[in-house]
Amino acid sequence: MSVGAYDIRVINDLVERESAFVERLMTEVHKVIVGQDEMIERVFMGLLCHGHVLLEGAPGLAKTLTVSTLARCLHMEFKRVQFTPDLLPSDVLGTVIYNHQTGSFTNRKGPVFTNLLLADEINRAPAKVQSALLEAMAERQVTIGDTSYPLPKPFLVLATQNPIEQEGTYTLPEAQLDRFMFKIKVGYPTAEQELQIMQRIGGAPTAAKIEVQPVIGPDDIAKVQQTMDRMIVEQPVQKYIVDVVAATRTPGAVGLEKLAPFIDFGASPRATIALFQAARAHAFMRHRGYVSPEDIKAVAPDILRHRIILSYEAEAEGKTVEEVVRAILEHVQVP
Repeated sequence: MSVGAYDIRVINDLVERESAFVERLMTEVHKVIVGQDEMIERVFMGLLCHGHVLLEGAPGLAKTLTVSTLARCLHMEFKRVQFTPDLLPSDVLGTVIYNHQTGSFTNRKGPVFTNLLLADEINRAPAKVQSALLEAMAERQVTIGDTSYPLPKPFLVLATQNPIEQEGTYTLPEAQLDRFMFKIKVGYPTAEQELQIMQRIGGAPTAAKIEVQPVIGPDDIAKVQQTMDRMIVEQPVQKYIVDVVAATRTPGAVGLEKLAPFIDFGASPRATIALFQAARAHAFMRHRGYVSPEDIKAVAPDILRHRIILSYEAEAEGKTVEEVVRAILEHVQVP
C-alpha cells in the first residue's frame, strides 16, 4: 500500500497539531522528576496505546513519584496498591458487603476503579491476586458478586518489581508478563541528575507537594488515540515489524544460526501488535504522522525483553535478552 505525498502531508499536519502538548507535558513532569525521560515517555506511550507497563528497578528511583506526577499532569485519577503476601483479590477489585440494618448486600468497588493504578511490588502478592488484576487488565471490567462493572477510560496499570530482592516474592509467569505492553528497566540517575535531585527535593517535605499544572485530560487522550489510528504505517514497515518478531522465534532465518540455541521461546503475536502500536506512539511523540524503522528499533527492546525466554545455555554463557534483541535488530533487513 503506497501513500501519496498529499496524504502524508495532511496526516503530518494533523499529528503536529495534536502532539503540540508533548513538550509542555514533559516540562510539567520535570518540575518534579529529574531525568528518567525514557520511563516517563514509555508510561505515557502505554496510556496512548491502551497498554500496561511493568517498571523494574531498585527502590528509590522515583517510580511511584513519576506515576503520581504524570497523573496530576494528565488530570486523571491515581491510586496505589502496595502488594503484600497477605493481599486478597477483593482488596484490589472490590467485594460484596452485607448490611445488617437493611439485610441487603451492596457491592463496594476496589482501588482498581481508577485511571492510573500503581501495583507496587506486584511480585510480592500470591498468584491468585496477580491473576485477578491481570484479568481486569485484559477484560477492562471487574465482576463483583453478580454484577460486572466496566473500568474507567482510560485505564492503565503500572506495576513495579524489585529485581534485586527475590525472597518472599512470587515470580510473574511468562503468560502474565506477556500481558504487559512494556517492560521498562529503570536505571540510576547520573551524578549531575542526582545533584539536582538533592538540591530540589532534599529540603522539601515531599516532592508530591511541588505544584504542577494539568496539561491534558481523558477526553484529549481519546482524541489523540483517534489521531494515531490515522497515522501512516506503510507496507514495508509493517513487514519489518513482523520480521523482527519472527526472528525471535527463528533467528536462523536472518542469518543468526548461532543465536538459536540461546532462545527457548520467541515472542508471541501479541508482541507484533504491541510493537506496531508502540512505534506509532513513538512517532507521535516526535510530531510525525508516519512510522519509520527507527521508531521500531527504539521501542523494540522494551516490547520484547519480557517476551523472549532464554535457554539454560544462554544463562550459562551470560547472554542477556538485550543482547539477543540487539543482534536481531542488527540483522533483520531494514526497508
